[in-house]
Amino acid sequence: MRTFDIPESYRSPVIGKVKALRKLADPRKRDLTPSVLDFGSVRFVLPRHFGFCFGVENAIEIAYKAVAENPGKRLWLLSQMIHNPEVNADLESQGIGFLMDTEGGIITPLDSLRSDDVVIVPAFGTTLELESKLKAIGVDIQEYNTTCPFVEKVWKRSEQLGRKDYTVIIHGKPKHEETRATFSQSSAFAKSLVVKNMEEAKVLADFIRGDRDWSGFEDHFAGRSSAGFSVPEDLSRFGVVNQTTMLASDTQAIADHLKQALRERDAGSDDRFASTRDTLCYATLDNQTATTGALDAMGGESDLAVVVGGYNSSNTSHLVELCEERMPTWYVSGADEFGEDGSLGYFDMHDAQRKETKGWWPEASGSGRALTVLLTSGASCPDSAVDRVLQKILERAGGGRDVDDVLQQFEQDQSNLGSI
Repeated sequence: MRTFDIPESYRSPVIGKVKALRKLADPRKRDLTPSVLDFGSVRFVLPRHFGFCFGVENAIEIAYKAVAENPGKRLWLLSQMIHNPEVNADLESQGIGFLMDTEGGIITPLDSLRSDDVVIVPAFGTTLELESKLKAIGVDIQEYNTTCPFVEKVWKRSEQLGRKDYTVIIHGKPKHEETRATFSQSSAFAKSLVVKNMEEAKVLADFIRGDRDWSGFEDHFAGRSSAGFSVPEDLSRFGVVNQTTMLASDTQAIADHLKQALRERDAGSDDRFASTRDTLCYATLDNQTATTGALDAMGGESDLAVVVGGYNSSNTSHLVELCEERMPTWYVSGADEFGEDGSLGYFDMHDAQRKETKGWWPEASGSGRALTVLLTSGASCPDSAVDRVLQKILERAGGGRDVDDVLQQFEQDQSNLGSI
């Protein structure tokens, strides 16, 4: 697999070594059992897959290449490179400005750009409308286009569906950069519609079955459908694709639900539903599957989970959802959220607010065992950030074994496994 040239500051001595040893023992990634680092005072369980994915590393490599190759030029990102505050802050420190916020709001007016400015397209991609405006200015957006290959795969599949007269239903968060880009790209070839979640999919299924009056369609999906979208005609043939950072299981459940609604309307409709399983991002799916596997492996001996990532990161939020189903879970952006007074700053997804608490660390159980912490991160989070969080948790636990000793033991355990 290709390796990327990313800054050393994003690499880590602890998490990096664990991943390298796992890769050496299991290069084909068939073993999904989690890694365990036992420090005595606290026991960390690390899912087999977490952290930077192919698309993110590719984007970071291209962005820093743009900085190195263009001294003295004005450099801009269309919006956040990825949804991680550490990465975006570092890019800003390199002199890169932002043209828009994550929801498309203007930070730097486009009419202030010059044709010799360097514009970097983020991993989420961009809309055809924005591409057109930048081209009119004379800006080259292809040289440093970091759009994730798996996002582009969704676009290509959408185009294929459109050319075969299928409507494209996009499972995604309507305001997310990737969903906006996918909707724009898809709408160039196909009638397109964005569905946020299963609740909305059930409403759409009612329309498909004829259980709701079509006159109320715009009340539910205003601004979510492409120009000229006609109901019920444009919902008689469709396929479902997704924002690649959504829960794969949710996308599949939505696709199955809508397919069943089409069957109920017309028993011979299976040929009018296009299979799109091949558009699911393997990295997102791997991280979600590995997190579920780690949760299963922990069984009843789990105390808490800590998930590290940007608070506007979609893929990270879904890992939090998986963990919250099983145990107390804390969603943190990084080590800075751990206060000297023992407090913890975290993001509450249900209230969409950052909060603080001193009640995050459980009292030791009477069983005499070490506290067990599931530690993972989103696809846009550097391993170095996870390292620093691990160190903060070790400080909170107090005592315990030396990091080097634990890593040596882990390496020995991996060697023993490889010799079996």
